[in-house]
Amino acid sequence: MSSILMISGGPSPTSRTGIVVSHVERLLIEAGYAVRTVHVRQLPTLPLLTEDLRDPEIGDAVAAVLRADGIVVASPVYRAAYSGLVKALVDLLPKKALRGRVILPLATGGSQGFLVAMDYALNPLLAGKGADSVLRGEFVLDPDIEDGTIAPKAAEAIRGAVDRFALAVEEARFRRERTRLRPAG
Repeated sequence: MSSILMISGGPSPTSRTGIVVSHVERLLIEAGYAVRTVHVRQLPTLPLLTEDLRDPEIGDAVAAVLRADGIVVASPVYRAAYSGLVKALVDLLPKKALRGRVILPLATGGSQGFLVAMDYALNPLLAGKGADSVLRGEFVLDPDIEDGTIAPKAAEAIRGAVDRFALAVEEARFRRERTRLRPAG
């Protein structure tokens, strides 16, 4: 089974983004995936902001990205832009680190007007690191997450996004295996 990395740019586990991350993590684990979640807020601040790849925790987070078959990037949207936490981690990655990895962007925000942040801010950030398989993500409105619970319609949309992601990850793994096993000719 493929390995999945979740990158959470949420400010806390109980934030709306944190709740979506936990929900998606649960769905992926139930589907049989090995899932690791990097909560960027838990990484050491100074090494993160000074791009100190010699720091063991920072180095481990970058290595986790490079090992993953699929990556879920979750961020709150503030003023039509992704979280600075997400940007800080992505900035640490080598130039083509995301090439060949299936990426599912997820975002939470206060209004539909912030939906453009995925297409015009988050996706270009990921493309700048070589992402060539960014799926259509899911944007969850803040009012759809109350008291730690995701509204049924939003939960259904998230499940659909996770299903598309899982299918794309497995198709990519199949293509890699087929290419690896193909005799030289």
